[in-house]
Amino acid sequence: MCVGIKAKVSNVENGMAVIDSSGVRRKISSELIEDLAPGDYVMVHAGIAIAKINGDDNQEAEEVMEAL
Repeated sequence: MCVGIKAKVSNVENGMAVIDSSGVRRKISSELIEDLAPGDYVMVHAGIAIAKINGDDNQEAEEVMEAL
């Protein structure tokens, strides 16, 4: 089974991104995602951003993060 987490992007630089997931910040690879910017939400698996979460999902992601 694979587990991915939703995380908010804090910074992007040279194919790497700093993410925040429930207050825990870490650096991950962002090379698979084009046009990633601070404030975006991504799905992270094994230290790699594998998908960008768009639109209404951002509001849902923020609500989930607040609840956690």
